[in-house]
Amino acid sequence: MELGLFVEPQLGGSYRSLVELAQWAEAKGIDVFARSDHYMHGDITAHATDALTSLAGVAVETDSIRLMTLVSPITFRHPAVMAKSATTLDEISGGRFTLGVGTGWMESEHEAFGLDLPPLGERFDRFAEALEYIRAVFDGGGETKGEYYSLNAPTVLPSGSAGLGIVVGGSGEKKTPTLAGQFADEYNMFVTDSESIERRVAVMREAASAVGRNPDDILVSVAGPGFVYHDEKAHQEALTERGAKKEQTAERYARFLDERNIPHGTPQDAHKAIVTLATLGVGRYYVQEFAALEDIDRDRLDLVFSALIGE
Repeated sequence: MELGLFVEPQLGGSYRSLVELAQWAEAKGIDVFARSDHYMHGDITAHATDALTSLAGVAVETDSIRLMTLVSPITFRHPAVMAKSATTLDEISGGRFTLGVGTGWMESEHEAFGLDLPPLGERFDRFAEALEYIRAVFDGGGETKGEYYSLNAPTVLPSGSAGLGIVVGGSGEKKTPTLAGQFADEYNMFVTDSESIERRVAVMREAASAVGRNPDDILVSVAGPGFVYHDEKAHQEALTERGAKKEQTAERYARFLDERNIPHGTPQDAHKAIVTLATLGVGRYYVQEFAALEDIDRDRLDLVFSALIGE
């Protein structure tokens, strides 16, 4: 099981903090450093850097860790801009960048910055066209014809290296896994119950086979928290506190986490979730830190990743 650190800089965080977290993850031996692509989340006054620009800098200040957006909304950038930025980042990073692509969803963010947010059906139509367009650019150029986006460039340089991939992410049961099967190198979702994972992966695999792709070539990944504690006493205290916020007992909240395959407990117990996810075909787990970058506790993260690695 590969592991990634997934941060949310729209909650606040300087470029330097982003670099330091990426360097920490690289030194820890974590496979991927991912960041969200948002301009705000509730508080528009938070220090929020641009995803693609900041990752270009991170690429220069790291050596080996893979870098990624989870995910970049098509409502922010025309696919020409998104694809060209990605192939440039691919070159800067020496083949360590993966572009996550999504439909866009946060209404308040689009309103604040004057960005159009079409109805969901149109967004998915645009999403499909954008993925076809971006894939063509990554492959060196070509022709795509759509209602919203069209490419007519037989050659586009730089093209993508063998390391440049596309992630399609989302929690939908049909459209998102279908598009992942058709275009993505990685299919990502938030961690959930085993049955939902199996259903979505089956749709993805069927869609890949239908267009002549090998579904085994598509990495399945999930993102979620990691609640790891040094001992069972601390674990139970945390279950009680977190459960109370959801008006649940500690026991019911623990079942909730178990049902959704969320790692929790002592290091040995938390690692069991990773084993379960692997049996479902998941090949990568992103530990999502939903906090301002300067508030992320690296000592706690060290415990989480050590547990998930199985150290």
